[in-house]
Amino acid sequence: MTPVPHQSNAPPAANADDRPRSPLRLRLRPQTPATGYVDGAWWPRSHDLTTELPALLAVLNVRLGEIPRVNYHLSDWDAAPRRTAAEGIQVRLDGFRTRPAHTVDLIASDRRRLTLLLVPPDTSSSAAHEAMMRAAHRDNTDTVEDLFSSIALKTRVPQPRE
Repeated sequence: MTPVPHQSNAPPAANADDRPRSPLRLRLRPQTPATGYVDGAWWPRSHDLTTELPALLAVLNVRLGEIPRVNYHLSDWDAAPRRTAAEGIQVRLDGFRTRPAHTVDLIASDRRRLTLLLVPPDTSSSAAHEAMMRAAHRDNTDTVEDLFSSIALKTRVPQPRE
């Protein structure tokens, strides 16, 4: 009689790193000569920059290479540290009030910059989809203000800093 391998219908054991991951909500313009104000759009799931940023940087490393610096508008995010680690790289986080609201700049080691329209997390799916598609369109030259005024995007009221 030949031995039969043990078979089980039980699901495989899960590791701590096997957390469910949601797809990144990101649309980028095709790589063409730069025109317009944004290079695409990002729709994070929360206002926590240090939670949301690692997945974005992992995807954009393919396009830009190492990204050691991120600039953002302070009213778009909860309080964030000055530095965070992502993909083993120390990333400097620079929050400004003078930056255009609803944008995030990702700056590569070679100083190439990618500016993304930031779609607020609490935006409806249909409005977010429309904003992302429009921002990522090859011929888009709309300003951030134009993108927001033409689409029913929710905006977050800045919270006073203590």
